[in-house]
Amino acid sequence: MSLVLQPLGAMNPRDFNTVNVSDYVLIALYFAIVVWIGFYAARKNRGADDFFKASGQVPWFVAGVSSWVSGFSAFMFVAAAGYTYKNGLGTALIFTSAAWAYLGGYFYFAPMWRRARINAPLQFLTRRYSSSTTYFYTVTAILPQVIGIGQGLYILCIFVSSALGFEHEVFHLLGWELSGLQASMLVVGLVMIVYSVAGGLWAAVISDAVQGLIILVMSVIVFPVTFAYLGEGSGIGAGFNRLIHELPREYLVPSGQPAQPLFLLAYSISAFLGYNVAWHFAQRYNSVPSERDAKKMALLGAVLSLFGPLLWLLPVMGSRLIFPDIAALWPNLKAPEEASFVSLAMFLLPHGMVGFVVAAILSATLGQANDAFNWLAAAVTRDVYVPVRRALGFGPTSDRHELWMARATMLAVGVGGVATSFAIAKSGGAFDFGLKYYSIVGPGFMMPVLLGMVYRRTPWWSGMASCIASFSTTFTLLAFDLWPAHVYERNIFSAVIASTVVFVVSAWFYRYDDPASAEARQLDRDLRTPVAGEAAAPVGNALAVYGVIGNLSLVLGVVLLACTFLPSTAQAPGRINSIAGLLLIGIGFGLRQLARSGRPPTPR
Repeated sequence: MSLVLQPLGAMNPRDFNTVNVSDYVLIALYFAIVVWIGFYAARKNRGADDFFKASGQVPWFVAGVSSWVSGFSAFMFVAAAGYTYKNGLGTALIFTSAAWAYLGGYFYFAPMWRRARINAPLQFLTRRYSSSTTYFYTVTAILPQVIGIGQGLYILCIFVSSALGFEHEVFHLLGWELSGLQASMLVVGLVMIVYSVAGGLWAAVISDAVQGLIILVMSVIVFPVTFAYLGEGSGIGAGFNRLIHELPREYLVPSGQPAQPLFLLAYSISAFLGYNVAWHFAQRYNSVPSERDAKKMALLGAVLSLFGPLLWLLPVMGSRLIFPDIAALWPNLKAPEEASFVSLAMFLLPHGMVGFVVAAILSATLGQANDAFNWLAAAVTRDVYVPVRRALGFGPTSDRHELWMARATMLAVGVGGVATSFAIAKSGGAFDFGLKYYSIVGPGFMMPVLLGMVYRRTPWWSGMASCIASFSTTFTLLAFDLWPAHVYERNIFSAVIASTVVFVVSAWFYRYDDPASAEARQLDRDLRTPVAGEAAAPVGNALAVYGVIGNLSLVLGVVLLACTFLPSTAQAPGRINSIAGLLLIGIGFGLRQLARSGRPPTPR
């Protein structure tokens, strides 16, 4: 692919292929697909078990792609891209760390989650500790989850409103005056709520698979066109050669924060927790038919996490040469380097593919929000609502009753998330807020889960005590502003150490014959015993999911082929749309054939 390098000094935002009518059509098509997936999945939900874990019939390949995509969001393509633009190749140590975390799932956590024999994620806390622990976790987790959803929606819509070009527009709706950013949050939030409430976990895994296709094709295209452009007509290899010889040496070797041992250790701990004991991963491991499928799912996630990030890390490094003074291109952004990947896409991709990029970043964040919706609805319904209803003397709940309660919970959480995004938009500083937020909230909730799964001889109250100790220590250090230069490391290490110390001390109070520990003893036996008589590989309607995803891939591929004939530029020729369209069509036919054959894919 021969591209003519434009003089960098002459570059300005007018050279970008900002979103136009054709891109809007593609974005609207994606929104329609997402909503349709929700209603398609709703037909598969005959009861709460279908809604929460898809009756354990999700093909392992789909579940693996879904779990991998759930680790993406607009944060990866915005904040993480900016971090790479500033720090260089050393960030690969950070953003591929999920691969090693997934190996923990392959060797231990995937089979353990299957053997826990649970229907909803937080049911593990009831079995391992007590119903009081489950209530404690559910109630204390609601607000952080709503804030997390709101923050993710806000970050996403910063990008969306800018890419669509109406961040400075004013809209009027039912007497309310909305900015372009607020209008984006409202529309995207409504789509997020509709497909999550309708479809449950089936909606999550199917939409995640479609999102995986979008992210894969986008990355596969952006990677070569970036280096072909840098090669100035001499090929992709010449582009790599420029990268190696024209960027500073310290940019090409691990240096700065990404190479600091304490930061790397803290980030690795956070990744290990997030990819093994986060509730949405527990749900994914329980959505496949067998322990073997759960392990294959984790192994697929490891492979994708090792090689996938390089497809966008290296192009962002190349953007240092293409946009050496990115602050001049985006003077209104507080952190202009965070627009590096978006700038790359809008400069080197034609209309059609630009809309595809917007859809990809939309899809990644919507999938992550759906995971939060799903496990929280499962926890509130099965671990709080049903026991409280029983304790108040009401009769047992039917599957249909639980299904509607779960949807009502999702609706309430979704509305709360949209409202929170409006509040965060007024406060500003979402990225700094996000970094601190995740380092404070994550380890405190997840450490007792990890510790309780690995060691099962502690009293019923040890999970709550461990969690409270973690948050008490972290918030105390935060209040006194100790070690302000290493806030992230401080929060991670304080949570891990405090929770572990209290958990270990609590073991001295454990009594084997305590009636309150009866369920924990049974869980210990279950975790040592493989699940007998597990279902074979999914067949029939379950494997038909491959055909559904294949059909959606064909639709997107045909639309991109049609975009080939749109007006284009020398650095972003229309044939890029053809290549992307043919890739999607090829994938679509392959998945349709797989659905007809009745055989799941075999890893190579």
